[in-house]
Amino acid sequence: MIIVLRPDATREQKDHVIKKIKSLGFQAHVSEGTERTIIGAIGDEAALQTVPLEAIPGVEKVLPILKPFKLASRDFRPENTIVTVGKEAIGGKRIAIVAGPCAVENKTLLVEIAKSVKDAGANFLRGGAFKPRTSPYAFQGLEEEGLKYLADARERTGLPIVTEVMDVRDIDLIAKYADILQIGARNMQNFRLLKEVGLCKKPILLKRGISATIKEWLMSAEYIMAGGNRDVILCERGIRTYETATRNTLDLSAVPVLKQMTHLPVVVDPSHAVGKWDLVAPMAKAAVAAGADGLLIEVHSNPEEALCDGEQSLKPKAFKQLMDEMRPIAAAVGREI
Repeated sequence: MIIVLRPDATREQKDHVIKKIKSLGFQAHVSEGTERTIIGAIGDEAALQTVPLEAIPGVEKVLPILKPFKLASRDFRPENTIVTVGKEAIGGKRIAIVAGPCAVENKTLLVEIAKSVKDAGANFLRGGAFKPRTSPYAFQGLEEEGLKYLADARERTGLPIVTEVMDVRDIDLIAKYADILQIGARNMQNFRLLKEVGLCKKPILLKRGISATIKEWLMSAEYIMAGGNRDVILCERGIRTYETATRNTLDLSAVPVLKQMTHLPVVVDPSHAVGKWDLVAPMAKAAVAAGADGLLIEVHSNPEEALCDGEQSLKPKAFKQLMDEMRPIAAAVGREI
């Protein structure tokens, strides 16, 4: 249930509403917009049916949230959420570009790639230090050494870091180095992990599960937000269907659907979706046209020697060309790159 306060509601009135909600056994989540303050009462709404909340001074109206995802719902927060990381943002007018190798392999190569993507216009650096792989014999990542290399690349370029966390035991370590923690597709419904990153103070990039519906995806975001972390970024990276021409099936319709359902920023990872470098550019451009707030693009200086996902990685020259080609598309939909 959401309680909409009057525009002239005082701080004392707002605090009184919050105190009242908590006294009834509910969690109170406050969303302050430019014109209205909304307080979400999270719990069994049946217990509020007989409580005359609209009689409380400062309350304008009380509305039920019919969707199972309360905090992620646009009913709770009509305005778009913008996640800020230092001077950069995801969800604003500028489309965020998160680029870099699938896996951190060595310091020299990582810094080289980081400098090239920054020169092309990227504003975040991606790279996996802990790698979830289908085969137990595949490269699993450099772990803390890789995190140190990422931190060094950030120091040299100024690009904030996005990297994946796979285990609750690694959250504190990764948060020590990373600016944004990524929850991969395989862990989208790892609810223990979601609860723990909900307590983290770093933004969370939540990838859609391999076969997850949009509702299931948003419920996973709700787990994180219910823990207190409101800085959640949704990432569409393709879902598993019967089609085998591409690695996954990129569901670009999810972007406008999510824009209607949630206030959270939505980014797209065309690299993992299509799995082929020559298909990344057209799908990246389509994602911009569809209204994505950002893109995750894999870039590698020598893809044929990459330890992970070289077949879907763009070379720096191709990445720069893509950036140039996306700018007029962004401008056409009122955005910029």
